[in-house]
Amino acid sequence: MKILAETDRLILRELQKGDVHGIYELDNSPRVHQYLGKQPIHTLAEAEALIEFIQQQYRENGIGRWAVIEKVTGEFLGWSGLKLITDPIGGRSQYYDLGYRFIERHWGKGYATESAKASLAFGFRERKQKAIFAMSEPGNEASIHVIQKLGFSFLETFDWDGTPHHFYSLKREDYQSTFTT
Repeated sequence: MKILAETDRLILRELQKGDVHGIYELDNSPRVHQYLGKQPIHTLAEAEALIEFIQQQYRENGIGRWAVIEKVTGEFLGWSGLKLITDPIGGRSQYYDLGYRFIERHWGKGYATESAKASLAFGFRERKQKAIFAMSEPGNEASIHVIQKLGFSFLETFDWDGTPHHFYSLKREDYQSTFTT
C-alpha cells in the first residue's frame, strides 16, 4: 500500500482494486452526484472502471485522486487529491485541480478540509506547483466553503457542458501564508 500523505485522522493512499465497494457506495449516491452531472454509477463494474481510470492517471501523470482512509477504523471514506487536467476546461488546461468526494454519512466531519490540506501540501512541496486550482458549481455551498477556507481566490464563472461552474486558484505564496510549513 503506497501512502502518499497522512493527517491526524486520515491516510491518503492510491486507490486499489479492493476499494471497489467503497467507490460503488460513493458514486452510486444521487446526493453525492447532485453537483457532479447527476449521473451516479449503478454497478460494481462501473466502480471498477472508475478505479482503473484513476490508476491510469497515476501511470500517465504520476498523480490522481487518492483514497481517504480513516486511521482508527481503516474505513474507506471517499477520495481527495490532485488531478492533472490536460483537456481544456473553462478555457484552461495543464493544471492541477483539487477535488474531494466523500460518502454521504461522512459529510460534515471536516474530512474534505483535512484531506485537501494534505493534498495541497503535496502539490506545493512535492510537485513544486506555482498554483493549484479548484472548481465547483455555484449551488454547492459545502464545497465552496471548503475552497474558501483553504484560501483559494475566485477567478471566474464559466460554462461547462451547459452548467455554470466557479473557478478558483491558490498560489503557492498565498498557501504559504495561510498554512504553516
